[in-house]
This record gives sequence, structure tokens and C-alpha cells, in this order.
Amino acid sequence: MSTEDAPGVKLRPEIVAVPAYKQGRAAPADGFKLSSNENPFPPLPGVVEAATATLADLNRYPNAGGLDLRERLAERHGVTVGQVHLGNGSVSLLAQLISAAAGVGDEVVYSWRSFEAYPGLVTVAGATSVQVPNRADGGHDLDAMAAAITERTRVVIVCTPNNPTGPIVTAAEFDAFMARVPADLLVLLDEAYYEFVTDETSVDGIPLLGRHPNLVVLRTFSKAYGLAALRVGFAVGPEAVLDAARSAAIPLSVIDVARVAALASIEAEEELMERVARIAMRRDELRSALLSQGWNIPEAQGNFLWLATGEQTAAANDAFFDAGLTVRAFPPEGIRISIGEQESVEKLLEVSADIVRNLPNGHASKRLG
Repeated sequence: MSTEDAPGVKLRPEIVAVPAYKQGRAAPADGFKLSSNENPFPPLPGVVEAATATLADLNRYPNAGGLDLRERLAERHGVTVGQVHLGNGSVSLLAQLISAAAGVGDEVVYSWRSFEAYPGLVTVAGATSVQVPNRADGGHDLDAMAAAITERTRVVIVCTPNNPTGPIVTAAEFDAFMARVPADLLVLLDEAYYEFVTDETSVDGIPLLGRHPNLVVLRTFSKAYGLAALRVGFAVGPEAVLDAARSAAIPLSVIDVARVAALASIEAEEELMERVARIAMRRDELRSALLSQGWNIPEAQGNFLWLATGEQTAAANDAFFDAGLTVRAFPPEGIRISIGEQESVEKLLEVSADIVRNLPNGHASKRLG
């Protein structure tokens, strides 16, 4: 930071040094936005109707406790209402839980590269990130993560499927990992893309809560349910831990339109899950096509794919953008491409074929971690 850019008031230097979270570029006119892992299908009419009905009461504060939605989720997952907590997207729940457990002098362990918000959330809490490199296939190295736990560790985050690389954590891997984790260490299982998973070996966190009183599972309505604009997620875990998260939350942050839309989406789940199945099929077909072009694509189980473009990431990002496709670049490692409209696939494959031919030194040998 230059002298001219330095703030004129006293701020925490570690916060000033953290890059602010940035959304992906907006799609060009007549282009496709493949940068934010959004659901490409428009919301269902019934969901829009239910959400719109709440707008007549904009002069009133929201029912942010969301008892009706929490009751519905508790019933579905076989837990008590106190074991369900709502948040303004799952990222806000992550922030609350990290802040509730970790502070100055404490450590938070997670795989890297993973969800780009993790480092900032840890820094804001005053804690220190311990980033454990991904395996060569882009998945979590849970043995190394367990070995990284020290007396200073207060939180471990496990992201499955891992964003942005795509691989899952299997049930067997997670079981072995939890056996090595201290029983009083908070483990956050970030399952934001849970509904897109088709691999039957994948971990399913909520049924494990009875075995692990230090586990909290995070999910969201932003992705599979297509409510990204409304920002509503939920956590399921021990009531005492979620009470601490509620204490760390910004009051009234879950608005009525989000809560009502989430309830309506649960009622329309059969139709929504048919859409999710189509997205997962499109993901698998696109991955196969990219593999045929010569790309080394990790096993993908979210609604996105990872291209290991290395030092060519910025140039590849520009090539996609010039063709009318916005993707998410993570220089100097790679590019994440969301599964979008069917109409985007042909153009995407045209550009990716040109890029892969120009990658030096054999992109297939590039490490994905």
C-alpha cells in the first residue's frame, strides 16, 4: 500500500492488508456469467410469488429468528429447533462460528486453495490462518490437516466439495479425520454444494452430528435452490455452539423475503432437484469434453470445474471474457468455471481448446494445490 492509499485513521493493519472479497466480473452483453457458481435456472414462479408477498411489510423488521424455517429444517434433518441456526448466507455463519471460537493468538486450519473468503474471515476474528496445501488432485489432505492441529488450534474447516477445485471428502476419509481431531476442537463442515454431489462415497455431515459433538454442518439455499440474491444459509450442530454463533451474529440479518423464499423452495424441492440433476449431468459432460481436449480436470462434484492454467491464468481469463464468458480467475493457479446455461457450453469449449494448446510445459503436470 502506498502512502497516498494509507487510511487517515488508526485501523488494524492486518485488516487493511487483507484484500476485500470481490465478485466476479459482470457478464458482457449477450454473454454468460460463469464466475459465481450461481444456479443458471430462473426462480420458480411459486417461489417468486411467495417472496413478493412479503414486500407489503417493508416498514417492519424481519422475523429474523426464522422459527418456521428452522422448524421445517429441524423436522427434515431429525434435530431440535435449537440445533438449527440461520444466517445471511453460509459465509455469515462461518464468520460467526470462527469469531465465537477463535481470537488473537488462536489458529484456524483449512485446506488451500479452498473458499476464498476463509482467510479474511479468520483475520477479522483476530486469529491466524494455517493453510494446508491441497493434494495434487485438488482435494483435501486430511492427514496433513490433522497433523497441523496444535494447542493453539480452535477451528478446522473442511470444504466438500472443495471450492474451487471440486473434489469431495469421502465418508471414510472424514471418519478417519474426526478420529484424530480433539473432541473439544470445533470442526466446520462446509457443504455449500451438497446437493450437486453424485458420488455415493461422499461424506454426509448431518447424520454424523450425534457421533461428533464438536461438529457443525453448513449449507445454503444460494446454489442448488437458486436463491443467491437473497443470501440465506443454515447451520446444523450442537445447540450450545450455535447459541455462541447467535451471540456473534449481526441482529436481524436474515430478511423475511429470504426466509419465505427458502420455505417455498423446500416445498418445490422435487422440481428444483430435477434442475440440480441436469446441472450435474451438464458438469460431467463438460468435464469429459475438456478431458478430451487434453485438460487435467479434477473429479468435480460441485456446480463448477477447475482449469489449472498456472502462469497463463490472467491471459486465459481475458480470452474467455473476450468470447463473452466471465469465469473466476485465481492467479497464478487456475480458473473456476461455473456450470451455466446449455447455450454457453459450445462457446466455452471453443475457447478452452485454444487455451489448452497454448499452455506451456504440459498443463497436465501442473499441481492443483
